[in-house]
Amino acid sequence: MKRRIEKYISEGMCIEYSILGEGEPVLIFHGGHSNCYEEFGVKGLVDNGFSFIIPSRAGYGETSKEIGTSLSKSCEYYSKLLDHLSIKKVHLLAISAGGPSGIYFAAHYPEYVSTLTLQSAVTKEWLTPKDKEYKAAKILFRPNTEKYTWKLISSMNNLFPRFIFKQMFPSFSKLSYREAKEKFNEEDIEAIRKMNNRQRSRYGFFIDLAQVNEVSIQHLQAIVCPTLIMHSKHDGSVPLEHSSFAHENIPSSKLYLLDTWGHLIWLGHASQETDKGLMEFLKSH
Repeated sequence: MKRRIEKYISEGMCIEYSILGEGEPVLIFHGGHSNCYEEFGVKGLVDNGFSFIIPSRAGYGETSKEIGTSLSKSCEYYSKLLDHLSIKKVHLLAISAGGPSGIYFAAHYPEYVSTLTLQSAVTKEWLTPKDKEYKAAKILFRPNTEKYTWKLISSMNNLFPRFIFKQMFPSFSKLSYREAKEKFNEEDIEAIRKMNNRQRSRYGFFIDLAQVNEVSIQHLQAIVCPTLIMHSKHDGSVPLEHSSFAHENIPSSKLYLLDTWGHLIWLGHASQETDKGLMEFLKSH
């Protein structure tokens, strides 16, 4: 079955999105540096009888950066996309830096949302100007230079996949490479290579850095749908405290801590628990 890539235009604004499958719909808010071509986690959905819709979030892919002036405006356009597709209700899946979009959408558009799943998700303040990662991101992923950054990363990764995997590993995991060796496999090296070949930041990551500050405890507390929070105990990108913070403040939430090797909970020997936990949750609602 082939993934369809389409565009929705409303009031001069464009949302690029992909859609695949025929079953109950899952709306996915992808993570940072990604787009509607995201692959992590989607095969399990289709294999288990679900369909998915992945919009390139504001500023990513071909989606207009102008809808990213606020989470309110972004989520208004995501709701318009669902109306355009004649979809009344979705399971909502928000990944990593897509967490704030998922939280805001679930809080403000409850009529569209059957369930919310947060995977490795940002749920509060993250990457502030005092952080070295923030300062590096402001240089490496500037909209006018990010394509060269990703071209260099992907070229190096294609030539030296194992070396680049090892170099990038600390950005994804709190474990040392030696500690984690028994938790990852050869397929993970290839998955990282493919990921780096499809990633781009465009204006999206700078928008993410601004929008994360718009999420509040009040938004979390306003979520009324059943919520599953999935996070690796060893996440080196989004600290574990983000998952506990969401669990403490979302009334109908369940926290599922995973023993995967890091932020990319779809990789490694324990990744089967990620799909299993998600499918059990979705099918129970």
